[in-house]
Amino acid sequence: YMQQALESLLQALETDPRKPVRELEVLPADERELLLHGMSGAPASYDAELCMHQLFEAQVRKSPAATALVSATQSLSYAELNAQANRLAHHLIALGIRPDDRVAICAERSVAMVVGLLAILKAGGAYLPLDPTYPGERLTQIIGDAEPALLLADPAGRRALDLMANDLNASARPTVLDIAAPQAAWSQQPATDPDPRTLGLNSAHVAYVIYTSGSTGQPKGVQNEHRALINRLSWMQDTYGLSSDDVVLQKTPYGFDVSVWEFFWTLGYGATLLLAAPEAHKDPDYLVELIARHGVTTLHFAPSMLSSFLDASDVERCTSLRRLICSGEALPAATVRKARQLLPSTSLHNLYGPTEAAIDVTAWSCPADFDANIVPIGRPIANTSIYLLDEHQQPVPLGAVGELYIGGDGVARGYLKRAQLTAERFLHNPFGKAPDARMYRSGDLARYLPDGDIEYLGRNDHQVKIRGFRIELGEIEAALNDLASVAQSTVIAREDRPGERRLVAYVTLPADVGTEPAKLITTWRTQLLKRLPDYMVPSAIVVLEALPLTPNGKVDRNALPAPEGDAYARRSYEPPQGEVEVLLAQVWSELLGIERISRHDNFFELGGHSLLAIRVMGHLRRLGLHIEVHMLFATPILAELAALTAGESSHRELIVPANLITVDSKAITPEMLPLIELQQVDIDHIVAQVPGGIANVQDIYALSPLQDGILFHHQLASEGDPYLQVNQLAFAHRGVLDSYLAALQQVVDRHDILRTSFAWEQLSTPAQVVWRHARLDVLEVTLDTDGTPPGEQLTRRFDPRHYRIDLTHAPLLRLVIAREPDSERWLLLQLQHHLIDDISSLSIMLSEIQAIVQGRGQQLPPPQSFRNVVAQSRLGISAQEHERFFRGMLADINEPTIPFGLGDVHRDGSRMHDAHRVLPPTINDRLRTQARNLGVSLASLCHLAWGQVVARTSGREHVVFGTVLFGRMQAGNDADRTMGLFINTLPLRLDLDATGVEDSVRH
Repeated sequence: YMQQALESLLQALETDPRKPVRELEVLPADERELLLHGMSGAPASYDAELCMHQLFEAQVRKSPAATALVSATQSLSYAELNAQANRLAHHLIALGIRPDDRVAICAERSVAMVVGLLAILKAGGAYLPLDPTYPGERLTQIIGDAEPALLLADPAGRRALDLMANDLNASARPTVLDIAAPQAAWSQQPATDPDPRTLGLNSAHVAYVIYTSGSTGQPKGVQNEHRALINRLSWMQDTYGLSSDDVVLQKTPYGFDVSVWEFFWTLGYGATLLLAAPEAHKDPDYLVELIARHGVTTLHFAPSMLSSFLDASDVERCTSLRRLICSGEALPAATVRKARQLLPSTSLHNLYGPTEAAIDVTAWSCPADFDANIVPIGRPIANTSIYLLDEHQQPVPLGAVGELYIGGDGVARGYLKRAQLTAERFLHNPFGKAPDARMYRSGDLARYLPDGDIEYLGRNDHQVKIRGFRIELGEIEAALNDLASVAQSTVIAREDRPGERRLVAYVTLPADVGTEPAKLITTWRTQLLKRLPDYMVPSAIVVLEALPLTPNGKVDRNALPAPEGDAYARRSYEPPQGEVEVLLAQVWSELLGIERISRHDNFFELGGHSLLAIRVMGHLRRLGLHIEVHMLFATPILAELAALTAGESSHRELIVPANLITVDSKAITPEMLPLIELQQVDIDHIVAQVPGGIANVQDIYALSPLQDGILFHHQLASEGDPYLQVNQLAFAHRGVLDSYLAALQQVVDRHDILRTSFAWEQLSTPAQVVWRHARLDVLEVTLDTDGTPPGEQLTRRFDPRHYRIDLTHAPLLRLVIAREPDSERWLLLQLQHHLIDDISSLSIMLSEIQAIVQGRGQQLPPPQSFRNVVAQSRLGISAQEHERFFRGMLADINEPTIPFGLGDVHRDGSRMHDAHRVLPPTINDRLRTQARNLGVSLASLCHLAWGQVVARTSGREHVVFGTVLFGRMQAGNDADRTMGLFINTLPLRLDLDATGVEDSVRH
């Protein structure tokens, strides 16, 4: 990816410098092709001209006497069911039903309901399922929106309709047909199949309209066509192979699209459909009894219901089960393992698909030996394409998280009467082969696993799934906001305990409400139950004084407390005061695009960043107000920043305190150590560990920040040391080696950092101790003569993955020498700890050794002390100022940038490996040319390319990653010839947006 990103960056700089940086391509061409076309479902033939009910009619002709439908009180053969459906269908046709007309049906699960569904399809209509258990207000909304031409109802449906009769406009009230009447008006109609050709019906017409939760508070109707469903059912039969001895349990409420395959896959391929009693599908013990009694072979569960079912007593009685099919929400691995344990002979399948496609679009079959922690949703079904895209609808790299888009034959027609919403969610498919190809934007997040399966990762908006039900949180919020005693509300799905996801509402009260919150919550729940299905009513309602908001005024959902927590309130607005505050507020408002700025607002919390900070300073200088950039980072609150402007100096010269320990010191006290805070007992302990005692202690001071981190990792590692560096040198004979070792000792004598040890045990804070005299430790070893290369032998014996050196003993250099067998050559293995050096220090060391060996040692400039670096880190900018700076820079970053979602779970760098790739010389040359032309460092180009890779693999436009700084340019005079650890690892933020490539490089 990095090479591709660099090539894309160079191409843009050379040909189109204004190209938005976010459009730089990081995917190699072959991977892009694989993602867009190679991961699609296999093409499969099916009869795209068929309508869904024609599958059933074909089965009637094959096995008319076979049992088609069984309920608690009835059993119908295929011929009997077909005849009843045909008579009702002819009656519907006579009443004027035509293709694409919507016919509502409000009935309990029963034979009459199945007859009604088949009849609507046979008449050419699109069935509109209405659950009679839904609140009257929701039924009113759906009927009012869908405007069905006719409504079929049984007694339960009539009762539900009677309750809502007064709420429905007279013009919107459809004619109601009682499908459970003992003397049906259509009993004398023909029992023959209506001819689709006579009706003008074809597979492009709508088969059903199912309403799902809507973000505006209004449910929306999804229209699915016959041909899409034929593809889906044909795939299901090819994959799972129903036969005449199968019994499929129909228990899913028919307002959910899973019920479509329960009805029409079963009846379209000759199996028996068993109807669960109304509402009894929620009772696991009832289901166990029903499955065992009727020999059910196939049924569906939402994962949460499957878990309850597996907890039922005697679930092992369900030996007839051949297939368990799950969908509707994420399937936990623990549930899969439990199902495999309790029902080992039953195959388990995990399917995925939104209502906006024909039922399901991906599928996964659980292997018998499943023992993973991730349950994937599998791969695309036949004639279906799945694309994982970023927010600019470009494919994300393999393994990265993207939004799931669905293309192919299963995509729905769109939303009923919602042209704008349809245009937003059902898009032109730029990757499809047909010019009119479309794709659906699901709002779900997913990624490819290494084996090609897809892992579902949840929603990217405020739509959630609870117990298999898809819910728009906005619909619940709209219902709450309609209540007189609610001022504002927001709703989220919380999972405070693993596997227990629930809806939680947060509300604020109008000023005139005097009722106790506890009483209000009871009232609210009662009112919501009248308007919403029970699964959409929050299980907890938290009353807050105010909803927590982000700086741009949106509800900060991450700041909402757990139901038992306290409320969070936002500080009230206070206008700027005085000329400077008003001036600052005007500039902030202009650059941040925020109309009203409070004097207590934080620049970075409002969306400011380092680039904007520089622009703010430029605007202010043009207005005559001089503020240094660091002041804004250190004091980002508007009022506080304004107060600092008078007489604030932007430059402070650091004075390094003198070393108070002399060669004549007989004791060392805390007052003599200005660069570290130690108790006397700490000092005495340190001195006792140094050979020669006080006479050999030259200085004691604190560690620099990066030394602190390295020491921490050294202590954390149980074996080896990740910061032990190894260099190997060869010498023609022993005399040359001895000259090198003598010169190295002189270098050690010159530089205090090379005579430094580290102490931390039994101390209040770690310390580094400079010895006055530290002799090199040289170990001579004998090499084997077994044919193994001498250098490899040395490296293997002292491999830093297993070998450690004593950090409490200076110098932190260990030298191993060995004579090559049968040769005059000598090898030197030099082990040197990163606590005392970096790459520049090594260069300084080798340069001084060379000068000493060549007799120029007296010409070397005086060495500089590393204590100056420590002084700068401790006495320069305060830790609080550093924290404010980085808080400002990273204020709006609320998640780590993790490519592919993979973090260092061990947090110590273990089990991580480096990867190296040599770039072609042509790319190197082009990079250097562009860096010169733009007046930037080569690192700037690499940072931008790497940022693009990180962005595409983590799914973020605002990325943060670590970068190593040289450190010596900021370290004062003579830092270029001071030995020690100067490099620093700091976070770098890049905003990969619509900014042009050249401007992004320069900034």
